[in-house]
Amino acid sequence: MKVLIIRFSAIGDIVLASPAIRCLRKSFPDAEIHFLTKKSFKAVTEANPYVNRFHYYDKSVKELLPELKQASFDYIIDLQNNGRSLRIKNALPAKAYTINKLNIQKFLLTTFRLDFMPKRHITQRSLDVIRKIGAEDDGLGLDYFVPAVDEVNWTILPVTHQQGYVAIVIGASYPTKKMPVHKLKELCTKLPFPVVLLGGKEEIEEGEQIASVDPAKVFNGCGKFNLNQSADLVRKSTLVISHDTGLQYVASAFQKPTFAIWGSTSPKLDVEPYYGSSFQNTGHLPIYENIQVPGLKCQPCSKYGNRKCPLGHFNCMEKQNIDLIVAKVQAKLSDLQVFLPKHRTEAS
Repeated sequence: MKVLIIRFSAIGDIVLASPAIRCLRKSFPDAEIHFLTKKSFKAVTEANPYVNRFHYYDKSVKELLPELKQASFDYIIDLQNNGRSLRIKNALPAKAYTINKLNIQKFLLTTFRLDFMPKRHITQRSLDVIRKIGAEDDGLGLDYFVPAVDEVNWTILPVTHQQGYVAIVIGASYPTKKMPVHKLKELCTKLPFPVVLLGGKEEIEEGEQIASVDPAKVFNGCGKFNLNQSADLVRKSTLVISHDTGLQYVASAFQKPTFAIWGSTSPKLDVEPYYGSSFQNTGHLPIYENIQVPGLKCQPCSKYGNRKCPLGHFNCMEKQNIDLIVAKVQAKLSDLQVFLPKHRTEAS
């Protein structure tokens, strides 16, 4: 049996689709599984051991149609459901199954705050698609595979961070999914533990501003590491604080305690951290928690994020209670009986 799985973007969405790949392999060990995505996301996928062959396109899926036709697929699992994936399905004589992206429900939620979402996580809905060809969910949650060449040596980090640290993912695809720099500076000031900031090259300057509150405590990793190395730093961390972005789901894949900070998007879009039905929590507190400003009637205002707050106040991030986040971090570490090195803070 030959199966083509389609998921073009983005990092988080590809990670959220990873159980479908693994469960297909487990259900059909002899199947030939192919995966199609954008070339820019090669690093996210290429180490996945459950895939026989990857297909990467640069500018247009048209360039891949000859090789896809030659593969003679039996099934197409379309986890993207857009015009490009439709073009592929129309070009290939294979039986196709497609995820419902719930665009109408998301429009009603983000525009009128009318919630008709099914309360079924997008990963579960991806697994619903592969059930149509007989595959079953193993309950083991998300996958992320870091190639050995990208594993980060502990010695790259300051000595003060080599016994454990809190990873704070400061990046996101849109500004309204990110806490402002002054809020992140307050968070890093009040956290009494070593901190590693993670983000891309576009976050270097912001990271420097945030780390300036205490350079001995806060290590700015933004722009210093590639995606897989950043993922490895998430894996090596003790706890993760993250905006709605790809590394949040990488943290889930590594079963890290996570605090998800939500701005213009929301868990109501069925995209919160995901650990799988078989996950066994080791503490009394939940393994993850969604952090939102309570009582906001304007949230979520977008399914992807915005360049700026549509109402101008940005209350979803400006009103984040930093003291509460710090208290939750301390409570979670205590619950897990994890004791990180303490640093002097202004709060203490």
